[in-house]
Amino acid sequence: MKTLVVYLMAGRDTPELAEAAVAGGADVVEIGFPFSDPLADGPVIRRAAERALAQGMRTRACLDCLEQTRERVGVPLIPMTYASLLEAYGYERFAADARSAGAESMIVPAGAMPELRRVQLVAPTSTDERLRLAAEHTEGWLYLVTLTGTTGARERLSPALAGLVARARQLTSLPLYAGFGISTPEQAAQAAELADGVVVGSRAVEVAEDGPDALREYVASLRAALGDRAEALAQSQP
Repeated sequence: MKTLVVYLMAGRDTPELAEAAVAGGADVVEIGFPFSDPLADGPVIRRAAERALAQGMRTRACLDCLEQTRERVGVPLIPMTYASLLEAYGYERFAADARSAGAESMIVPAGAMPELRRVQLVAPTSTDERLRLAAEHTEGWLYLVTLTGTTGARERLSPALAGLVARARQLTSLPLYAGFGISTPEQAAQAAELADGVVVGSRAVEVAEDGPDALREYVASLRAALGDRAEALAQSQP
């Protein structure tokens, strides 16, 4: 079974949305902690971050949101944010408080202190040495950014993913989850042919604006695509 990671922005309705995502088949929920200058994110997540900040979702409120979400779902929860936020809050303090609130790990793009335990990200532009170091220091799985650029839906799956997966497979036996630019069930299934799981962010955030029922149905469509494709692949093996 391929792993399905669904990203949601921290907010007042996030616990209910996370519950809907899990009901639809999400195996992991990634919770974005909003930052005022999210360099790695495209327009959808940028707007979601702006709305969250306007609602007063600062670090402590986001940690409370994480804890409330943990009370409603049993799957791994992984906050994602930026190093600047952790620097202001305190790296060790944030790590401890996030774990206490129910986080399985965390995702922090470049700039965080090297010894901070987190899921590492690599991209098609990463050197083999960078891939090796990321695999050695990542927590649980390795996040494969499928393309160069920001988050957001794309018309087709990035052709760079196959080469990135092949290089990573030579360096680690850890699970490889592909994200950035994956928005449709078809793209999720294509990515799952190569990787061990997929991360869906921008489109999930868009659908979540229509409420829990819409999100549950969308996630269920992704889960069905991953399940169907995984079953077909298994049956094709000698």
